[in-house]
Amino acid sequence: MRVLRVRYNGHSFYGRLDGNHVHCLNPQLGLNDPIALEDIAVLPVVTPSKIVCVGMNFRDHVEEIGFPVPEEPVFFLKPSSAVIGSGQPVVLPAESGRVEHEAELGVVIGRAARNITPEDVPAHVFGYTCANDVTARDLQSRDGLFGRCKGFDTFAPVGPWIETEVPDLSSLSIRAMVNGELRQQGSTADMLFSPHEIVAAVSRVMTLLPGDLILTGTPAGVGPLEDGDEVRVEIDGVGLLINPVLREPSGSGQEGPESEPPVQ
Repeated sequence: MRVLRVRYNGHSFYGRLDGNHVHCLNPQLGLNDPIALEDIAVLPVVTPSKIVCVGMNFRDHVEEIGFPVPEEPVFFLKPSSAVIGSGQPVVLPAESGRVEHEAELGVVIGRAARNITPEDVPAHVFGYTCANDVTARDLQSRDGLFGRCKGFDTFAPVGPWIETEVPDLSSLSIRAMVNGELRQQGSTADMLFSPHEIVAAVSRVMTLLPGDLILTGTPAGVGPLEDGDEVRVEIDGVGLLINPVLREPSGSGQEGPESEPPVQ
């Protein structure tokens, strides 16, 4: 099932995508009839309390960036304010001279999880989505920490929907294309730690809440994004995430992403 988050008649809610219509998944709203896509606003698919990103989960990417291969999942946090949806622009900040794409499989939590095992994970997952862990690579090298280089507004494109039924996570193809050029191509089969192992490891550190997003790592081939580019992240059986790339306008006082009302 493909699930969108939408706004319609003043309500924000999740809906099942069926062709060109959406079926509301919140029965309390009384929206029993299918709603045409043209009549609704499609929102970013998640409003997470936190985004947990796993670094160095593909051996070829570890070799690419010159780090030692980790013996256990290594993760960091990305702010929820970085989230944008498919079709929204990735904004290149003035502070960085090199911003790069990182195509990743995203896991959306559906039920609170703490100290769970990999075998328990499916019962706590709502679904899967495409994600791009956009990174200011020059700032990453300069800071040695990930807060700034990963945390800019628009640096977490996610979507275009949540796919709730992915029968086999063990061999999903992950690709990134920029202006039609293939930049990254890998498979979940190449992961050092599986998505279920990652979710379980994170749950041993922090409570995962419904709507939280976990990014599971990127294959080799990360590369720069420039003003005017179009970047695509495609995962077989999950979806195709498309975002234009724009340079941040000069000057100060730019407004951040529009805040959305809570899901009702």
